[in-house]
Amino acid sequence: MSTTGSIPGGIEHLPGAAAVTTTGEAGGGKRPYAPLVVFDFDHTLYDGDSGSHLVLWLIKRHWARMTAAIVLSPLLLPLIAWLRTRRHAISVYLWIATFGTHRRRDMDRMIDHYVRLHAKDIRARLLPTALKVLQKHRDAGDRVIIATGASPELARAILDFVAHEDLPVIGSIAGPFLGGMITVEHCHHQNKMRMIWDAGYDQVAVAYSDSSADLPLLKAARKPVVVNPKRRRVAMFRRVLPPGTPILNWGCVGRGGDPV
Repeated sequence: MSTTGSIPGGIEHLPGAAAVTTTGEAGGGKRPYAPLVVFDFDHTLYDGDSGSHLVLWLIKRHWARMTAAIVLSPLLLPLIAWLRTRRHAISVYLWIATFGTHRRRDMDRMIDHYVRLHAKDIRARLLPTALKVLQKHRDAGDRVIIATGASPELARAILDFVAHEDLPVIGSIAGPFLGGMITVEHCHHQNKMRMIWDAGYDQVAVAYSDSSADLPLLKAARKPVVVNPKRRRVAMFRRVLPPGTPILNWGCVGRGGDPV
């Protein structure tokens, strides 16, 4: 499996299959050997960090949640910046935001309410160029999936705005903990590749992402495409990815890449 050189052979898969919200591509009769195309979501299809937007809205619902988040932020923000502790810091914010929520289906209902309430703003954040590229791959018969650090339920609800309701979405999984929800499976960095594998996918043909945290995915793809990267990361991407790798900007203001 030469296209997955960044993932050691024989690695034990983590339980990521539950993160796939639909198997629409397979169920739609697509050839199992059609090229696999993987899109990140935040800053790739969506202008911003959708998970952070949701959690911030949840925290703002009550002054006690806001106070707890403000008090803990000097500790948590540096931990988010460090790859090894990012999931734990995100989990603390999520727990603050969801304290009093005991079941996944209750969390899903809050996500649906958030998306309905902010439908206009969310639609405006979906990147038209990105959606055209996604549709082009689907029209060509490619197997297209979304692999995101956000909640798959959130990504699914947002994609429903643009009639991609049958797209498989692999994302981070929340679970109950001490009266709230925490991130129990983070679809991020090396674990994103493990979750893609565990969901039954392999041999990535094309991967689109903005993030250096997705280097395992970009390196695994036969054709990596960097979109909307942070400007300070552009030189790093050019250094570590194959010569000629496209580095594009699909409409994220303030981000790097060649305008399209």
